[in-house]
Amino acid sequence: MKRLWKKEIWRLAALTALGGLLAWPFSATAIGIAIALGLQLAYQLRQLHVLDQWLANHPQEEPPAASGLWGELFDRLYRYQKSQRITQRRLRDTLSRIQESSEAMRDSVVMLDRHGDMEWWNSAAERMLGLKPAHDRGQHITNLLRDPRFVDYFQARDYSDPLTLTSPIDDQMILQFQITLYGDDERLLMARDITRLHRLEQMRRDFVANVSHELRTPLTVLSGYLETYSDMADQLPGRMSRGIEQMRGQTTRMQNLVNDLLLLSRLEIDQGGQDDTPLELGSMMDSIRRDAEALSNGQQHFEVIHDERRRLIGSDKEIHSALSNLVFNAVRYAGEGRHITLRWKRHGQGACLEVSDDGEGIDPHHIPRLTERFYRVDKGRSTATGGTGLGLAIVKHVLLRHQARLEIDSYPGAGATFRCVFPRDRLSAPETQARPALTSE
Repeated sequence: MKRLWKKEIWRLAALTALGGLLAWPFSATAIGIAIALGLQLAYQLRQLHVLDQWLANHPQEEPPAASGLWGELFDRLYRYQKSQRITQRRLRDTLSRIQESSEAMRDSVVMLDRHGDMEWWNSAAERMLGLKPAHDRGQHITNLLRDPRFVDYFQARDYSDPLTLTSPIDDQMILQFQITLYGDDERLLMARDITRLHRLEQMRRDFVANVSHELRTPLTVLSGYLETYSDMADQLPGRMSRGIEQMRGQTTRMQNLVNDLLLLSRLEIDQGGQDDTPLELGSMMDSIRRDAEALSNGQQHFEVIHDERRRLIGSDKEIHSALSNLVFNAVRYAGEGRHITLRWKRHGQGACLEVSDDGEGIDPHHIPRLTERFYRVDKGRSTATGGTGLGLAIVKHVLLRHQARLEIDSYPGAGATFRCVFPRDRLSAPETQARPALTSE
């Protein structure tokens, strides 16, 4: 290219000199140079016109014939256009394959721009969400999915967990929505039909609830007869008395298990929120402390601390059940002579109910599974203490119904802390004054 530029400059200089020499005998050197430069300018303008016509009318064809610098420029522009066409064709092919694969998916896929407007979707989205290409393209997603729960989910920008809702066009279809951020603050919305899984889960819940309910009557009858036989223990042989006492213990354990299963079923089925009121946590914590003292037979020390003035809005029965499960677990597993603390305190913008002990602690690898049903860290010890294995599962479901979460901090030999963290929306105006700490030795 440098060689062509040099050649063009030499050509310009030669034409200018020739014009001057030809006009010199007539004492018009300047006019001759001007004429030479004018001819050169006319040539350049003509080539620019040819370039403009080619780019405007025939860019796909071969470039115009030219020599020198203009010929090289035409060739470079043509090669650049050709490479761009190849790149665009590859991009179109890639986009076409992506769209074809998305069309083959059974899940709905909707592409949203940075403003939340719908740019593209597959045919599954038309079946599940009722989207229509002729009318809905460019519409904001919340204009089509108007459920307040979806609007809150979309605007919260926290998409770590999916959202389960009914289809906007079919109340019998259950969809699970998941949003992913990508690119320049764009979003990819996916919706999966989980109707079958939802029905299977509902059947499981109904089965557990029905079986648990049916077991209550025979267990009540067994318990009644065993209590009668226990009252007649002095008239029965010693071996039979021991057997009856063991049967009573196991019957009581089965009754507790059935009651916990029924409570779990109710927590899963009911929507909750009907009995939400500002709670008197002070009196609730004192009541649970007294029950825990009775359960521990004076083998442990308890302390109640109430230093958060705001009141918790929730279900009195459910919060009482969750907190008592945490405290009774601490009584069963902390060990004799341990110190157990119940505390209501500020936690970030919200507040938390905290149950801590200075017992043996829990190995961290057990913590993620503690809220699973019937999961036991030490199966032998858990059975001996009379637990049902459902306490923390109940706590988890109660907190989910109160938009709260359970945090667990524990290490072997360092005790354990179970923290029920409630958001600010679950707190009401402060009480008149904070309660002092209550200690039981």
